[in-house]
Amino acid sequence: MSTTPTDLKYAATHEWVRLEGDDTVCVGITDYAQDSLGDVVFVELPEVGAHTVARAEIAVVESVKAASDIYAPLSGEVTAVNEALDENPQLLNDAPYGDGWIFRLRVENISELDALLAADAYLLQCEDD
Repeated sequence: MSTTPTDLKYAATHEWVRLEGDDTVCVGITDYAQDSLGDVVFVELPEVGAHTVARAEIAVVESVKAASDIYAPLSGEVTAVNEALDENPQLLNDAPYGDGWIFRLRVENISELDALLAADAYLLQCEDD
């Protein structure tokens, strides 16, 4: 099974969330997701300043196999995007939990984190996929 850090939270739609401050999170796609997609060739990033709600489409990842929507795991405002993905979308494959992050979000309601999965629950879901 893929690498799944235990200090992160996970959405059922294969995004990970790392709490970085009182109300700020970093978001990317999981190792399982990038492995399923294959070689990533393009990432459509969200706009800085864009407002989103949990479970809304926010970005798109295109691979040699398919295009896949990325969903906002929490509601809030996009505060940063990983512009390195414009030049090197392969970062999503090479370092999905590191340099391959997609965006940062200022969260409106931090209690929404409680609805996300712990690593072990996420892994169980992946086994059922």
